[in-house]
Amino acid sequence: MKAIHFCVLAVSLLPAAHSVAARQYQIASPSGKITANIDCGESMSYSVNYDGKEILSSSPISMKLSDGTVWGENAKVSKAVRESRATTVESPFSQASHITDCYNGLTLRMKDGWSVEFRAYDDGISYRFASSRQTPYEIVAEQADFNFPGDYTATVPYVRTGSDDDMQSQFFNSFENYYTVKKLSELNPRRLAFLPLSVDADGVTVAITETDLNDYPGLYLYNPEGSCSLKSKHAPYPTKTVDGGYNNIQSVVAETADYIANVDRPRSFPWRIIMLGSDTDIASCNLSYILAEPSRIADISWIKPGKVAWEWWNDYNITGVDFEAGHNTPTYKHYIDFASENNIEYVILDDGWAAGKGEDLLVLNPDIDLKEIITYADGKDVGIILWAGFRAFERDLENVCRHYSEMGVKGFKVDFEDRDDQLMTAFNHHAAEVAAKYHLILDLHGVYKPAGINRTWPNVLNNEGVNGLENMKWTELDRFDIIQYNTELPFLRQVSGPVDYTQGAMVNAPRHNFRPINSQPMSPGTRAHQLALYMVLYSPLNMLCDSPTNYRKEQECTDFIAAIPTVWDETIVLDGKLGEYIVTARRKGDDWYIGGITNWTPRELTVDLARLNIPQGATMTLFSDGTNAHRNGNDYCRTTAMVDPSVPLTVRLAPGGGFAAHIGETSFADNR
Repeated sequence: MKAIHFCVLAVSLLPAAHSVAARQYQIASPSGKITANIDCGESMSYSVNYDGKEILSSSPISMKLSDGTVWGENAKVSKAVRESRATTVESPFSQASHITDCYNGLTLRMKDGWSVEFRAYDDGISYRFASSRQTPYEIVAEQADFNFPGDYTATVPYVRTGSDDDMQSQFFNSFENYYTVKKLSELNPRRLAFLPLSVDADGVTVAITETDLNDYPGLYLYNPEGSCSLKSKHAPYPTKTVDGGYNNIQSVVAETADYIANVDRPRSFPWRIIMLGSDTDIASCNLSYILAEPSRIADISWIKPGKVAWEWWNDYNITGVDFEAGHNTPTYKHYIDFASENNIEYVILDDGWAAGKGEDLLVLNPDIDLKEIITYADGKDVGIILWAGFRAFERDLENVCRHYSEMGVKGFKVDFEDRDDQLMTAFNHHAAEVAAKYHLILDLHGVYKPAGINRTWPNVLNNEGVNGLENMKWTELDRFDIIQYNTELPFLRQVSGPVDYTQGAMVNAPRHNFRPINSQPMSPGTRAHQLALYMVLYSPLNMLCDSPTNYRKEQECTDFIAAIPTVWDETIVLDGKLGEYIVTARRKGDDWYIGGITNWTPRELTVDLARLNIPQGATMTLFSDGTNAHRNGNDYCRTTAMVDPSVPLTVRLAPGGGFAAHIGETSFADNR
């Protein structure tokens, strides 16, 4: 980390220039655009202004302990410490190689050993509790209210499982759902929403999330009936779990305590983040990453991002071979051959490589010779990643990681976690630590948002927590409009970190032709939309979801996908509006990759190339929607021409369409 500026000032409790009044404090972002007022009266609360406009009215925060203590009630401030910092954070597996961390901070330290730290950035406000207590205690509840001054429109992902009559039943969920758009007062008061979510405060977008989530339950929000507020809820601490759920490979909570977290040491708690700005400001925000704990891995040279040939989504649909495709050695060798031909770094062996239902990861499916597969892949410079159900992975974590690392496996896709209570968030950090010990990468599935783990443990290259393309294998568009969802996702879920959406479908259909087919799946929208998602969405470990057969039939598109980097030196969100469209440009070295998508509304987009540092003599290869893409989603047009950065790029997008471009001194095929 390169420090540009750093200073700390301890402030007395006497009213001073920085204080609004006694026991009231104000903090402003470096530009002064965002301010927060903190009140330490009978209760602790804060409010937020943006450009002089109140965005959050007085919003109480507190933590209630099992001994009856409430941090936040009648807080006795012993010291207020201010700091200003401008640093550059290295982010080697991220959307940019370096991220600016520039803020003004205020820490209020209390006489009885707890504190609250606020930070004001130019794109948001964040705060967290911390404690110096040495003796163990339990947290019964954490209050995190978000009170809005008006009945604004909210965009929220409800938990889709459990009963409205029992919020406790909603904590067991996969963190996958479409977004519901309603006025705050119209939100279901008995239904939890997971994070991130957003609120349109009369033209100022407010996105709420959390980060540095470790050994503490995740935050949910709900709306008390008829109010303009969002209030917090956390999963209780599990005291008993049993094997169950999908194929008996999940850990299901059977009994809980009357508190949410056990604490046995001095510690800080997760950051609560309120991002503020335009839609494109939110889509560009990196607060989830920079507020997370820095990397715990000293040597990251062994961590290799890249793309993955994946068999599960396409259901092993390969043709023209002399063996029956399925969970067997010849099938996986075929996928390895395809990966090698196209410079794809990994092949994943999804559910089925282990015996039975994957209850014991040290017992192999007898139709698979895993050692032969790994040796074959190694000879073609392709890494193998293994799928693992959560309970089997947790049960024998150290042995599984050691055994398969020694065999030559490069990582695990851990699936069906479906919880974010304290035990689960602690497990994911522990699993990342053990995996790092054996030089294994992780892709976490059936899991909550990344919430900073990708910075703390950079071997966690991807997270699900997204209602991705897999759902279109079995879901009708009238139940889940994924094209609409795709134009919401970059402004919501993606602000928390990488997204394992699994794009890359080569069979594409307009709305009226789309059908969910589990064994021969297709995607709604156009081919260019699918290509664009490799730039619009960010994944250091990025799937090619379709089959080698389909990719070989569409080699021109496959070459383009194979050439796209998965980590970046710079990212600029050029244009966009939540739920309508987005255009994202990402740079690796001197090469730019640009992706744009629309919802079902056809539109013409004008892209300002002057914002990009394009080298002289650069060539643009553009994949755009074909003239008949509204009738046949497979229709696309590829053009190559010299680019003049002073001339805006104008592109026509079909309904559910998109465009994808590479700009560089060489064509994308030569740049592989």
